[in-house]
Amino acid sequence: MTNELKTFLEYLKYQRNYSDETVVSYKYDIEKFYSFLNHEGVLLEDVNSDIIRNFLSTELMNNITKASCQRRVASLRHFYGYLTEEKIIKNNPFQFISAPKKEKKYPDVLFKEQIEILFTANKNRNDDLALRDQAILELLYASGLRASELVNLTLSNLDINNRVVRVFGKERKERMVPFSKSAQDCLKKYLKEIRPILLSKNLAGQTENHLFLNAQGKKLTSRGLEYILKQIELKCALPFELHPHALRHSFATHLVEGGADLRLIQELLGHVNINTTSIYTHITDEGVKQDYLKAHPRAKKH
Repeated sequence: MTNELKTFLEYLKYQRNYSDETVVSYKYDIEKFYSFLNHEGVLLEDVNSDIIRNFLSTELMNNITKASCQRRVASLRHFYGYLTEEKIIKNNPFQFISAPKKEKKYPDVLFKEQIEILFTANKNRNDDLALRDQAILELLYASGLRASELVNLTLSNLDINNRVVRVFGKERKERMVPFSKSAQDCLKKYLKEIRPILLSKNLAGQTENHLFLNAQGKKLTSRGLEYILKQIELKCALPFELHPHALRHSFATHLVEGGADLRLIQELLGHVNINTTSIYTHITDEGVKQDYLKAHPRAKKH
């Protein structure tokens, strides 16, 4: 390790109070660049934009992700900024360098047809937990709840007659979320027929006020919910993966497609920032684009 890098890492740790993990990431990124410079026979102070772009191109050819390249550039820009402030070198060649843009990653969303396949297939199950699982699916898709929000629901949070549930989201922010008639019907059957049986299996004899219970009659956990959805996927032989956020994302996307106002969806999802909610408009736009490319006879012609 060079003296410049050693003093920079000490500066990050002791003056900027960066975590050990962050310091290690900086060290890794900068040492990768040092290795490239040694291979090219270039000194630290002689780096220019052409050398930087060659470095990034080499990284991409070695199957380094664009996200990692962005991190490399940020680390090196900070490093060279430190070197210029300490007057070790004159200029920061990374000052105006843009890293390759990351590909936009959109949330996984189930098509409406897949939702119908899911609900129909689960209804056809004949095991003891099918009705509980159906109630979970119905409420997740009807309300867009996070996994943690669903498993923490208590009986007092549920106003089944008015079809609304009181949810405590991130930072304990409270919101009221409506749900569908089909979810209401399914929840009534679950509460009457299945939940008492599950509660009787709680060998500790504890009173359990949470809405959804596991097979032992205890409060469901987020990990337990993931397991239940994976079991639904297997028992129903679904041709797609199932996880809690897929139903939340599908709820929001299908509302957008149905013309719901973005502010309403923001409120239902419990998002603080409208920009977080706007991702669902992009998902819909991307879907329209893909459908167009598939359907239009001249869409792929150049």
